[in-house]
Amino acid sequence: MTFKLFLQYILPHRALSRVVYWATRWTFAPWKNFLIGRIVRSYQVDMAEAAQPDPFAYSHFNAFFTRKLRPDARRADTAPGALVSPADGRISQAGTLTDGRIFQAKGQEYTAAELLGDEAAAVPYRNGRFVTIYLSPRDYHRVHMPLRGILKETVHIPGRIFSVAPFAVDAIPRLFARNERLVCHFEGEHGPFVVVMVGAILVSSVATVWDGLVIPPYAPSVRRKSFTGQNIELERFAEMARFNMGSTVIVLLPEGTAELDMLSTQQVIKVGQRLGELRHI
Repeated sequence: MTFKLFLQYILPHRALSRVVYWATRWTFAPWKNFLIGRIVRSYQVDMAEAAQPDPFAYSHFNAFFTRKLRPDARRADTAPGALVSPADGRISQAGTLTDGRIFQAKGQEYTAAELLGDEAAAVPYRNGRFVTIYLSPRDYHRVHMPLRGILKETVHIPGRIFSVAPFAVDAIPRLFARNERLVCHFEGEHGPFVVVMVGAILVSSVATVWDGLVIPPYAPSVRRKSFTGQNIELERFAEMARFNMGSTVIVLLPEGTAELDMLSTQQVIKVGQRLGELRHI
């Protein structure tokens, strides 16, 4: 085990994340400009895409990190049956679940039931399709709808807050099923689907368009919230949530709902870009 990986197990994940949460919202100009400048230079962030292209005009680091893009910066695939990417980032993995198991990395896998925190909820996805997208610090950090859907339930699942960088994904067993996460269940035109927002060390804060800030607070136990009857319907490509800092998004689809395109590991992807095609069932 490398020292970097060893640190993932011994660091106080939640305490560090709380410190970062407040540090990234400090409006003291020298501090926030220092942080923003470091990220822009280190990761070559394309500010020309942003609605506010001046990185130092943002009130604090998190406002910069969750910046809105220009309306023409991203477009959804025009095919009516296209499944589109919910996030900017890289394809971590994509493919078919095998008897409810999801491929994480070479030698690593986890189950849909573990990810969703519910055996019954995982049944529709037993041999379905999944796409895992990793967001780096340079990426746009708002998450959009891969399909049109009606929100049915969210499940806030407590857990660790390991890094989701490739080195950790390759080495930490069942990482995505162990990290704190928000599971969003939707009902679409062709059946249910799930979008999972996975937290990560230092960057575990999640907000949704329907509930505002959801994480933190961190969950001491599984927290379910039903939206049945509230008619919260979001169109394909509509904004649904954001990471206050970055992490990973996982989409699950039942068998027969869609066929994925040939997506390769570490392929760069943008919000609205086609991931596959819906099957009319």
